Amino acid sequence: MTTIEQPVTTPARASRPGRLLAAAQLAASLGDGAFLTCSVLYFTRVVGLTPGQVGLGLTLGWAVGTVAGMPLGHAADRRGARGAAVLLSLATGLAITAFLFAGSAWTFTLAACCYATGQCGVSAVRQALLAAVAEPSRRTRIRAHLQSAGNAGLAIGAGLGGLALLADTPGAYAAAFCLDAAAFVVSGLLLRLLPLVPPVPRAAGEPALAVLRDRPYALVTLLNAILLLRMPLLSVAIPLWIVSRTAAPEWTVSALFVLNTVVVVLGQVRAASHVTGLHSATRLVRHSGILLAASCAAFALSATGSSATLAVTVLVAGALLQVLGEMLQSAGTWEIGFALAPSDRQGQYQGFFGTGTSIARMAGPALLSTVVVQWGTPGWLLVGAVFMAAGFAMGPAVRWAGRRR
Repeated sequence: MTTIEQPVTTPARASRPGRLLAAAQLAASLGDGAFLTCSVLYFTRVVGLTPGQVGLGLTLGWAVGTVAGMPLGHAADRRGARGAAVLLSLATGLAITAFLFAGSAWTFTLAACCYATGQCGVSAVRQALLAAVAEPSRRTRIRAHLQSAGNAGLAIGAGLGGLALLADTPGAYAAAFCLDAAAFVVSGLLLRLLPLVPPVPRAAGEPALAVLRDRPYALVTLLNAILLLRMPLLSVAIPLWIVSRTAAPEWTVSALFVLNTVVVVLGQVRAASHVTGLHSATRLVRHSGILLAASCAAFALSATGSSATLAVTVLVAGALLQVLGEMLQSAGTWEIGFALAPSDRQGQYQGFFGTGTSIARMAGPALLSTVVVQWGTPGWLLVGAVFMAAGFAMGPAVRWAGRRR
């Protein structure tokens, strides 16, 4: 089998691709932080769309992006990951600019489809690019640096987006959108500085999207998607739970977001340092399932009693357990996603693995808000049990994939 050349062979040279990838991630995330903070209000207040139209357009957009990520990753394998990453970054910036010209529900939905396709595609191709320019032993650690940079960028960008919210004018919102578009251009230029990754031609008789026939990898991806329900848990279910079921003040929602961001920025790289191979990766995922289950139990307890202080204390404890589980799950699944993918098909495999994130974002909000907010404590315990089961199931799934590999 033809493999992608590993152009980086020394630690000194390996650090530069990592720094460039982190800088590109920081730039893109900073722009996204500004965009995500004020985009919904722009679409409803300035464009005049209803919340239902915005929700439907974004859902359709992410559905299209989820489907497109895998073939775009496959194209990157065959045409070269660096060039594909640059083009997709520029295309994403252009799609963000298109939002400013969306004046109706259908033009907004079209722009959302282009935006989500670019985001899903560039995410998959960046992972393939990382796999190509970094030594296998350094991939997960570099990926942890990217995660920390991404969270830092989102936090800074959210602050800039907050300025647009304070101004609450069409010009301020447009400036936030332009900032995001420019950030993706900068990200693409930074990726252009990475070593050239030679394209790998498809072998005779090889299916175009071989990952679709890889059942063990599909199972690993499904388990990862279940564990990634922790994302809408933090962004949707917990805020609704706090305001509807606990005595905690509403500002607790923002405090937990800040706590999560700070801990990930400071601790993700350290968590990833414990990954040395598939065995340690599956162990971290198993531990993450336990921690996420424990966090669900803590969140359920936060509704007990009428003391605001007690509720905030329990919520903070649950958030700390959740973010520790998040960091272990991220580090472990990054290693698994890279190690189980063939070296000459990292693009399509990372595109397929990345569908777990999109699935969690699309299905998670409605599912978790129903199970947790409406069912209460039994719902929390059920979600915790699902997290634990997925964490423990990852080990057998990875061993199955290893035997097939």
